Amino acid sequence: MNKFLTVLLIIISTINCHSQIAFESGYYINNSNDKIECLIKNMDWKNNPTEFEYKKTENGETQKLTIESVKEFSIYNNSKYIRKNINIDRSSSQINNLSNNKNPTFKEEQLFLKVLVQGKANLYLFEDSNLKRYFYNIDNSDIEQLVYKNYLTPDFKLGKNNQFKQQLWANLKCHDIKLNDIEHLEYNKNSLIHFFNKYNKCNNSDFINYGEKQKRDLFNLTLRPRFDNSSLSIQNSSSNSRDTNFGSKSTFGLGIEIEYILPFNGNKLAILIEPTYQNFKSNKTTEVNNVSGGKLISEVNYSSIELPLSMRYYFFLNDNSKIFINASVIPDFTMNSSIKFSRNDGSVLNTLEIKSRPNYAIGIGYKQNDKFSLEIRCQTSREILRDYLTWSSNYNKTLSIILGYSLF
Repeated sequence: MNKFLTVLLIIISTINCHSQIAFESGYYINNSNDKIECLIKNMDWKNNPTEFEYKKTENGETQKLTIESVKEFSIYNNSKYIRKNINIDRSSSQINNLSNNKNPTFKEEQLFLKVLVQGKANLYLFEDSNLKRYFYNIDNSDIEQLVYKNYLTPDFKLGKNNQFKQQLWANLKCHDIKLNDIEHLEYNKNSLIHFFNKYNKCNNSDFINYGEKQKRDLFNLTLRPRFDNSSLSIQNSSSNSRDTNFGSKSTFGLGIEIEYILPFNGNKLAILIEPTYQNFKSNKTTEVNNVSGGKLISEVNYSSIELPLSMRYYFFLNDNSKIFINASVIPDFTMNSSIKFSRNDGSVLNTLEIKSRPNYAIGIGYKQNDKFSLEIRCQTSREILRDYLTWSSNYNKTLSIILGYSLF
């Protein structure tokens, strides 16, 4: 396990040096209003950036620009940010930190606002960790925050300031915009984008919906057959007469992986759940002098559904191939599993019921065309006799080779 981890870390560090997030075509506008075409490193920012990296040419030197020197930047067909000195309310929405003032507390800050909709009416987003604030303007008017605030009422109940609905009803009027549209409006990206798109269409305005990202396969379902090299040994602290090493065996398993790609950081991070059937059967005959017949037959039949819960990180090699690493915790649910001790004539001495504890795993793999994959995985040892005080066990999957075929 330690050797495998060392090799894995070396491979990861090597990959990390050569698999950067892509530089994509875009531009920036400097303080002199010059528009410079360039390649911008697309970090798929979850939080609004204050700087970005760019290159003038594909093989050019990577340089960095900050908010102080850039008025606007954009990655074509992807995202756009504009710099503004803007009043923003950063009041907390956490229950333990709610203010008893329903009105926003504004402070002027210099920010990159993310453009969500650009048209006659424009919608912007500022996101910083758990803070999300939406802004708007019409044509070339000043940009204002759409006000929404949770607060604590005098009787210690949760109050909501929905002033943003009044702002939009008063300023974005059109024959297709009904009061019912405002009443059902929510302070979130999808709801507001839909409203601003409707307003721009109603005014026959050309508009760009930057909030409509390129289609992503956020969910993947993959069949995952595997070959496991597993071993088991058991020990009794009060008597070693039935200590048994069942040795190692090559077994076959089958899993179904459900993967969710997190919608930021360039599709590089995912969470997974992978129900997997596995089975280990073995027997061992030992010459003994304290059992009639002179032989002790130990048999194990261990079947379970493993449920790995994993975090995965992708390193993109090109548009069609990528390497990934996993870290997993593995709860294990046994099915009619036991270790049986018998005499030579077949009569049973006693039986141990198998109940397991979770263990951990790390793995590294390769995926081609988002369809075919291969992973090598190693697990820590698992205790499978958790309900016995004097018994202990060491069930170890020293190596798993996992094939994958993504259905979608």
